[in-house]
Amino acid sequence: MAPPILILRDIDLTFGGTPLLEGAEISISKGDRLCLVGRNGSGKSTLLKIAAGLVDPDRGERFLQPGTTIRYLPQEPDLSGYGSTLDYVEEGMDPDEPSHRAQHLLDLLGLSGGENPARLSGGEARRCALARALAPKPDILLLDEPTNHLDMPAIQWLEKELKGLPSAIVMISHDRRFLENLSRATVWLDRGQINRLDKGFADFEEWRDETLEQEALDRHKLDRRIVAENHWLVYGVTARRKRNQRRLGDLVEMRQQRSQLRKVTGDVKMTVTVGNVSGKLVAEAESISKSYDSGPDIIIDFSVRILRGDRVGFIGPNGAGKTTLLNILTGVSQPDHGTARLGASVQMVTLDQKRESLDAKATLADTLTGGGGDMVSVAGQTRHVISYMKDFLFSPEQAQTPIGELSGGERGRLMLARALASPSNLLVLDEPTNDLDLETLDLLQEMLADYQGAVMLVSHDRDFIDRVVTSVIAYEGDGRWVEYAGGYTDMLAQQRLAVEEEKMAKKSPAASASSPASSPPGRKGKLSFHQTHALKTLPREITALERQIESHRKTLADPNLYARDPEAFNTAAAVLQDAEGSLAVLEEEWLALEMEREAIEAGKGK
Repeated sequence: MAPPILILRDIDLTFGGTPLLEGAEISISKGDRLCLVGRNGSGKSTLLKIAAGLVDPDRGERFLQPGTTIRYLPQEPDLSGYGSTLDYVEEGMDPDEPSHRAQHLLDLLGLSGGENPARLSGGEARRCALARALAPKPDILLLDEPTNHLDMPAIQWLEKELKGLPSAIVMISHDRRFLENLSRATVWLDRGQINRLDKGFADFEEWRDETLEQEALDRHKLDRRIVAENHWLVYGVTARRKRNQRRLGDLVEMRQQRSQLRKVTGDVKMTVTVGNVSGKLVAEAESISKSYDSGPDIIIDFSVRILRGDRVGFIGPNGAGKTTLLNILTGVSQPDHGTARLGASVQMVTLDQKRESLDAKATLADTLTGGGGDMVSVAGQTRHVISYMKDFLFSPEQAQTPIGELSGGERGRLMLARALASPSNLLVLDEPTNDLDLETLDLLQEMLADYQGAVMLVSHDRDFIDRVVTSVIAYEGDGRWVEYAGGYTDMLAQQRLAVEEEKMAKKSPAASASSPASSPPGRKGKLSFHQTHALKTLPREITALERQIESHRKTLADPNLYARDPEAFNTAAAVLQDAEGSLAVLEEEWLALEMEREAIEAGKGK
C-alpha cells in the first residue's frame, strides 16, 4: 500500500452546540479514489475544506507530504473579480504549467474562455470551476458535488476525464452512478466520526445498514446490562465491600458510556398533500413543433400522452429544450404548430431547479406559512410550522433564519417541504436531487413511487431516473424527441437494440424482415396466445409482488426485530431478496412483450 500523502489525525471542530467532528481521521495515498458520504449537515464539506487547508480545526493535526499539490472544487464556486473564464482557470495554474491546457479544457467543456464570469449560468460556472481544478493535474483533487448543474454528456465526460487522471481523488456527490463508477473506497462521516470501507460506493449501503443494525443491537445489550445492574443495586444481597464498590463503579461507567452515545440523525418525513383526483388524461401533445426567432427547431413533430399515475423523465443536454417542452406540456407556453392541452382538474405544483421562487430575505417559517401565522396545512391537517420543519430536519432555532443563510442542502429540503404541502395531482420537478443527501433521495424516491398523481421529472441523475420514472422522453438531436418505456438504463438498451436491428437490416434486409427474433418498427404479425395471455396477467403478478415487497420492507423497518427475533429478521430479508429478484424478471419480461406489441401495432398502422 502506498504511503499517505495527506493525513488528518484526531480532528475536532465545533460551531457551537453538538460537535461537528470528533476525533475524525482520514489518510489519502497516491491514486486513491475515495467517496465521502454522510447526511446533510454531517460535516462533509467542512472536512474537505480542512483537507484543502482552508479551515482550521479546533484540535488535531493536518500533514501534507512536502511538494504535494492540491486542488479543491467548492460546492458554490466564486468567479467574481475575473475578467474572463480563461483568466479564472489560468489563475489557478502554476507559471511553469502549459497554458494551452486551460483553453483545451474550456473547449471540451463547451466554453470559449472569453465569457464574462458574472453572466454565467449555474452549469457554466460549474464547468469553468472544473476546468480550473483539473487543469494543473494535481496530486490530490478534492471535489464537492462536481456533478451539480451538469448535464449527462458533461457528467459522462467528467467520469472519463477523472478515470484517466493519476491524481488521488476525494469526492462528495449525491449521484450514486457517478460514485459507483469512480470510487474504490468509501469514507462515511457519521455523528462526527469517520468510518472507512475499502470498497467502492456500490458496497457501501449494505455495509452501512449492517453497521447501524449492529450498533442498535449493542445499544440494546448495554441497556439491558444497565437495567440488570440497577436491579442489583436496589435489591441485591450485600457482599464484600470491595466487590460491590467495583460493580457500582462499572455501573457508573456504563451509564456514562450510554449517555455519550450520539443518536443517528432522524430521517426526513415526507407527506405529500394530494389534491383532487384528476381525469385519466393529465397532458397531451399532438404533432407539436417549436423554435425561437431564426434559430434551429427545438421540437419537431412530437406527440405524447401522459396519464394519471405516469412518472415521466425528461433527458437531454443543457440547451436542448427540456424546459421549453415541459412548459408546453404544462400550458405555460404554446407551440408554434400542433396542439397541447392539460387534462381536467389538474392541480400542478412545480419545484424549480434554481430555487428562484425562494426569497433570500424571508425567514424559513414565513416561507412555509406564506407569512401568515404559524400554522401550515399538510395532507388535510393543520400543523404548527415548527413541527413540520422538524419533518425536514430543521431545528426550532432555524425558524427565523433568513433563506439566504441556509446551505444548498437545506434550501433543497425547504423547497421540497413547501412543494409537498401544496395540494397537487401533478408534480413538476426540475433537478430535485441537487444538494440532497442519499437518505433524503431514498425517501423522495419512495414518496414519488406512492404518489397517486402524475410526475414530470427533469434530472441528470441516472440512478434516480432509473428508480423513479415509468418512461423517458429523450432528446435525440435536431429537434427530435423520443419516448422510451422504463428508465435511463432501459432507454440505452432500447437504443442499442434499434442500432443493432438497423445494422442487421442493412446487411440482410430479407433475412432481417423474416427473422422472428427481431422486432423492428413496422413489424407485421401478431402475438402468440401465450404472449397475449402473459401480457394480460403479468401486471397483476407484478402488482402482487410489489405488495409483498412493501410488506416485507415494513417488517424489516422494525428497528427492534433483529434483537428480538434474529431468525425472523433473516427469513424476512431472504424472502424480500427473492421477491425483488422475481419482480425484476417479471418486469423485464413485460417490457419485452410490450415492445413487441407496440412494434406489431406500428406495422399494422402502415
